[in-house]
Amino acid sequence: MKSLKINLEDKANAEKLIDLLVQIKGIKSVEIFDEENIESDLRKAVNKSKEQLKNGDYESLVNDVFETFLNKKP
Repeated sequence: MKSLKINLEDKANAEKLIDLLVQIKGIKSVEIFDEENIESDLRKAVNKSKEQLKNGDYESLVNDVFETFLNKKP
């Protein structure tokens, strides 16, 4: 899959841009995220795992690990 990165000005209307782009043939989806506030999925998983370990919730931790590696996202 190929991706296109567009940098927007702070005042840009992102919703209008999304509406415009999804009308173009060949565009599967449009996702807008703020790089200043983004937290990677890996970091979220690590933080969740730390909390599970602190709380002694080992069963949930093991289930999450298996789910992550065995279930592929579409």
